[in-house]
Amino acid sequence: MFTQKDVAEYYNTTQNHYEKWWKLKNNLSLHYGLWYKDTSSFDEALLNTNKLLAEKSQIKHAHHVLDAGCGVGGAAFFAHQQTGAQVTGISLSERQLELARASAQEKGLEGKVDFHLMDFTKTSFPDESFDVVWACESVCHAANKADFIKESFRILKKGGRLILADFFATSKQANSDKDWLNKWMKTWAVPNYATTEDFKKACDETGFAQTDVWDYTDHIRKSAKRMYYAAILGALPSEMYNLFHPKVSRFAKDHYKCGYYQYKALQEQLWTYNIILAQK
Repeated sequence: MFTQKDVAEYYNTTQNHYEKWWKLKNNLSLHYGLWYKDTSSFDEALLNTNKLLAEKSQIKHAHHVLDAGCGVGGAAFFAHQQTGAQVTGISLSERQLELARASAQEKGLEGKVDFHLMDFTKTSFPDESFDVVWACESVCHAANKADFIKESFRILKKGGRLILADFFATSKQANSDKDWLNKWMKTWAVPNYATTEDFKKACDETGFAQTDVWDYTDHIRKSAKRMYYAAILGALPSEMYNLFHPKVSRFAKDHYKCGYYQYKALQEQLWTYNIILAQK
């Protein structure tokens, strides 16, 4: 089982891969992009994810938003620039926070968007501190998803909302003989993927008044295929690098394989991509 330390190591040692293959420094985004019929570019697809989460969570100017698992700050900057809301981002990765803070300074957003090294299942924030908790493809890294849900409930104000986009396992995994999902998880330091049913049940049991689930799997297929092609193109260079750099970090060594595994798992319908909104 991967720990918080493992997750931090994963992001600290693979950030350069995201910079190369996911245009990280341009978009400050590590997530899958959403593709619609009129989406013309990968940059636009990445932006679509942020737009959808902001729309469904109804962020307002007076709100305080927590970006739980903020990456390098792209969503936090987007939420503030679109709404004027105060945004706080937290991550386990020192390297991610270094880039996020540098970007905040460059954009002149210090004091309006701030970043902290913190575990989103066990924060130091007082009760009822936030109007919205935002989590984009980060909750998958929680060993116990219920811990994240309970902490989000605690720090949300009454009427506050938890909005997230993430990967969820399907029942087909039990009958899969290729083990694509587990192979994928190992390359990403993901301890497990929840099902949407279990996640919604945990939200209900925690006390959220209403939890809605939307399936956006069809809208990320093009992003998944992009990652698959990157894995194919990166296989030979990665293996050559590993050959001449035997001390390469454990996650960086096999990172290119994640693109292959996630797409194979998607083709077998072993996972879905869902948006979940839970209101306190």
